[in-house]
Amino acid sequence: MKKIIFLFFGLFCLSNGFACSVLYYIDESTGKIYVANNEDYWYSTEAYIQIVPKSKKAYARLWYGWDNFAQGGVNEHGLFFDGAVTPDQPMPEGHKSALKNAGDKVLAYCKDVREALNYLEKNKTAYHNAHLMFGDKTGNAVVIEWVKGERKVIHIKENHLTMTNFLLAEPLAGNFPCRRYHSIEENIKKLQKETSLGFPQVGNLISNAVQLPTKDKDGKTGGTLYSSFINLTDMEMMLIYKLNNKKLIKLNLKNEFNRTKKHKIELEKLGV
Repeated sequence: MKKIIFLFFGLFCLSNGFACSVLYYIDESTGKIYVANNEDYWYSTEAYIQIVPKSKKAYARLWYGWDNFAQGGVNEHGLFFDGAVTPDQPMPEGHKSALKNAGDKVLAYCKDVREALNYLEKNKTAYHNAHLMFGDKTGNAVVIEWVKGERKVIHIKENHLTMTNFLLAEPLAGNFPCRRYHSIEENIKKLQKETSLGFPQVGNLISNAVQLPTKDKDGKTGGTLYSSFINLTDMEMMLIYKLNNKKLIKLNLKNEFNRTKKHKIELEKLGV
């Protein structure tokens, strides 16, 4: 597997939250499907990968996050999800904010995008300050948002779907224009003309959207906590912690989903 080449640009920004970038990408020449994510948060956060085995009622799954809360992840059927902070919006009538580890539950009980959307609606779950991306191995991907009290579903167009921290259905609500979003879109236009894209090139698609470690006025450091890359077609995953190529982990997801016991990987210990 080729080494990912990262170009580190950007500032830790977004005064009302943390800037994250998520991409679902279909290589039109090979049909392979990739997802990539930059998770931006405080560097003091004790992030980890949690692998949960299959049970009689739930699918095997892997998620990454902290404090027993999945920020993103994938399951044995190739259903992927991730989320990002957005400007605050009114909740839809009759809906409630997600409680506990909602991402883990979606991965446990849903095998594709359609089932994930139905699960959220059946449970009347919504977010007033975030949107979610779901993608699967069939080439289906959506971003779901709740705007002005209504559910909005943005479907993939052509071969990719990009999500940062503005509402795709209501950009003028805030955080737009977004340099990170436009850098990803521009990189896609440039790179996909040259060759088919594998793990290294998909990494470069979101490289300009990373957030370099920066201290706030209180001396607390924040930036891109980890970048994750998943090949949904071949069920492979890579994750780089704190922009450090020495803290890199590669996982064969098929093997991980065959585990019979829960397994936790603490990201701070990578490369130690």
